[in-house]
Amino acid sequence: MIGIHEALDAVLAAVNPLPGREVPLQDTLGCAAAADIVSPAPVPSFDNSAMDGYALRGAELEAGRRAFAVVVDIPAGFWWDQGLQPGEAAKIMTGAPLPPGADTVVQVEHTAQSGDRLEVREAPRTGANVRRAAEDVAPGDLVIPRGARLGPAEIGLLASLGIRCVAVARRPRVAILATGSELVPLGKPLGPGQIHNSNSFTAAGQVTNAGGDPILLGIARDDLDETRRLVDTALKNDVVITSGGVSVGEYDFVKQVQDELGVERRFWGVATKPGKPLAFGVRDETLVFGVPGNPVASMVSFELFIRPALLALQGRADLYRPYVFAAAEEAVKGTRARTEARRCRLVHRGRGWGFTTTGPQGSAILRSMALADSLAFIPAGYPGGDEGEEFMVTMLDGTSEERPPYPVAGGGGV
Repeated sequence: MIGIHEALDAVLAAVNPLPGREVPLQDTLGCAAAADIVSPAPVPSFDNSAMDGYALRGAELEAGRRAFAVVVDIPAGFWWDQGLQPGEAAKIMTGAPLPPGADTVVQVEHTAQSGDRLEVREAPRTGANVRRAAEDVAPGDLVIPRGARLGPAEIGLLASLGIRCVAVARRPRVAILATGSELVPLGKPLGPGQIHNSNSFTAAGQVTNAGGDPILLGIARDDLDETRRLVDTALKNDVVITSGGVSVGEYDFVKQVQDELGVERRFWGVATKPGKPLAFGVRDETLVFGVPGNPVASMVSFELFIRPALLALQGRADLYRPYVFAAAEEAVKGTRARTEARRCRLVHRGRGWGFTTTGPQGSAILRSMALADSLAFIPAGYPGGDEGEEFMVTMLDGTSEERPPYPVAGGGGV
């Protein structure tokens, strides 16, 4: 077996980022930018009003003038190119361009208008309530760095620049194959000793959340030829995830089939609980993961190793989950030879954090994962302790460029 750090290094060393492709802006949500995006224009492109009110010369307010003649109404989208003369003001709407000569907007609540006469009852400072050209983005600014994920705000920013198409990394195609004759597809009744195939669906959700395109290949029964045929199909994609069939049972055919099909195994077995029998290899550019069949072990293996690989394939820099050090709010059981990832919920306590586990922690108890928002890492060889001791806890949401210091034997940190 190897440790978490060594296994993660081996996985990321095998990643070659996928090429970029141009797609319409509306199709980029969740994608990663394949190149730096530089602004071609200023935003906003003209000085405009930040609120409804009256545009005028701030110097006149500073000089004590409070009465003005309203000479024009300027709604948003209307361009008025005549300059204001001394003593003149323009009624203006939010987003409308300032007329030449104006540099200040008095909000409507601080004025009174009668006919074309305006009285300013509360004078703002010069330059108030004006959005200056290029105050958001100037031409040549780097607005989206390569590898950044495009969310709603980033897409809106690019739209404000008039950008219609964006080069983004292709979403990794991830083939998902469950193995085991005990598995039954959804919609079919269970026979004695059978269970529904849940791993394919949890993996598909995790792949989608990581920006990949899941391809469900169904179930490979405990049959060598069938397993070989389905794995061969899976290897035509960027990433392969098989669940089950990687232990040492008589009917665990995945490793044998991988060997026959030219998969170069990089490791088999990681010192974690759950997730010990994780296997990883490569064939050409395809990353091949064999995760354990137990549902929680499968999901934890994905979180620790497959998710960072999918993000790295997209050129992302934020490969990891954010983490904190949190105090246990219950007695902590000891560990043996492996680091344990215990499903838990974080709570904020003043300036610090606490956590509680989500019930029984068996690797087949999927409910423990459904109730969790975090994973608490208890180092190998930990003798057990009372509440209050701190451990590293990674959140199951969000991203970070900082790699968590997964614990090693002898302490809660690095």
